[in-house]
Amino acid sequence: MADILVAMSGGVDSSAAAALLVSQGHNVVGVTLKLWGGESDSGCCSVSDVDDARRVAQQLDIDHHVFNFGDDFDRFVVDPYVADHQRGRTPNPCVECNRHIKFDKLFRRADVLGFDLIATGHHARINLGPDGIRRIARGADRAKDQSYVLHMLDQAQLGRLSFPVGDITKDEVRRLATELGLRTADKPDSQDVCFIHSDGGRRVFLGDRIPLQPATLVDTAGRTVGAVDSIELVTLGQRKGLNLGGDADRRYVVDIDRPAGRVTVGRQADLLVDHQPIDDLAWTHRPLPGPFLVQCSAHGQPQPASLEVGQGPAGDGRSPDGPGQQAIVRWDRPQRRVAPGQSMVLYRGDDVVGGGTAGVAR
Repeated sequence: MADILVAMSGGVDSSAAAALLVSQGHNVVGVTLKLWGGESDSGCCSVSDVDDARRVAQQLDIDHHVFNFGDDFDRFVVDPYVADHQRGRTPNPCVECNRHIKFDKLFRRADVLGFDLIATGHHARINLGPDGIRRIARGADRAKDQSYVLHMLDQAQLGRLSFPVGDITKDEVRRLATELGLRTADKPDSQDVCFIHSDGGRRVFLGDRIPLQPATLVDTAGRTVGAVDSIELVTLGQRKGLNLGGDADRRYVVDIDRPAGRVTVGRQADLLVDHQPIDDLAWTHRPLPGPFLVQCSAHGQPQPASLEVGQGPAGDGRSPDGPGQQAIVRWDRPQRRVAPGQSMVLYRGDDVVGGGTAGVAR
């Protein structure tokens, strides 16, 4: 039996993960990460979440600790989130939290404490191929699959990870928690960015940290059609919140020129492209030839594509001394442009084989 450190967020998935490992006879210790020090009401960093995790640990008769990674969270997640908005990029803070906090800082702490494995409540699986290569794979519950936000995990990390609920559905998770009488059995899933409060949302959060600049809305012919209060809050592909009045045709953001303070709106067809640049491409093990399925949002529909790899570091693109490779994703059928900064994840069937971030389409 292994000594396993279970990351317990205070939600039902991580509670069930801990319970399953205890039932298998492992030596289990729960830990909750204290990440965001500010006000929160929509994520997994509140005082009540820590209390829920602690109470579940008591119910399971396992030790529970709280690790404060607040400074690292600010440095690697919150500050880049703000900087990306200021640069006209659309950040993915959950991916960065996994990359730098849950599967880096927590791993380092687990090493110091002598744990064999780390477990989380993610709905994902780890497939071990006949070649000995491990890859993240989609969870059994496709509606809750979280493989997309775990694409950055490498071989060393995958060899020391466990996803106990990856092979069961969310309904089965809740049923298990109910049978065990866990206090989180009926707790709703967290849906939003944990450090954004529902009162004011991104506007208030960013406005307290950077100056928000107004921008002109123009159509694809360059005619002024309106204005927005803050260009930092506009995202490629956005339709709502543009204040275009009674415009009968749906119009979407098709270009954002941050230096010029100009946002171009157009038809949905104006967003379609046959290729998409991808930056910082990293492979789970080694570069593979296409074709691939490429997914561009946490619950988006993966689309078939090929890949043209450009210049970049040799090997798997995971060099600590520099970024990964640059490449072009060639869609089999035209797809909507991906907002710069969003993760683009490459799949072979259910397995993640690589991923990076969307670059600026030219």
